[in-house]
Amino acid sequence: MNDDILGSLEFACKVVGAKLIAVVGHPSCGAVNGAVDKVELGNLTGLLQRIEPAVVEADKQVKGERTSEDAALVAAVTVDNVLLQMKNIREKSPILKEMLDKGQIALVGSVQDLATGKVTFLNTDEN
Repeated sequence: MNDDILGSLEFACKVVGAKLIAVVGHPSCGAVNGAVDKVELGNLTGLLQRIEPAVVEADKQVKGERTSEDAALVAAVTVDNVLLQMKNIREKSPILKEMLDKGQIALVGSVQDLATGKVTFLNTDEN
């Protein structure tokens, strides 16, 4: 999540009339794997650092060595990152928060299995 993405979401919802924001993660995500492995590489480092709070939260749930080879950890980071980005949308955009609070738009989170195409929606009380 960054200001450019938030601005695009605000424009889509407030100006164009979009009614749904869907935050979709997938456990095959290179950025999630890079964040788990603490990769540092030029401009990518900043992106991976924004995923770090999800890694920290997932580390509390999944015990073991912190490595992207741990499928359970990567799955937990994926879910936690979706939830984190949903929280960021609400907290960092007063425009979208107001629209969400008024029921003018909806916000959903999900995880997609890229191998099967199956999408699993996350239960949150912020929808």
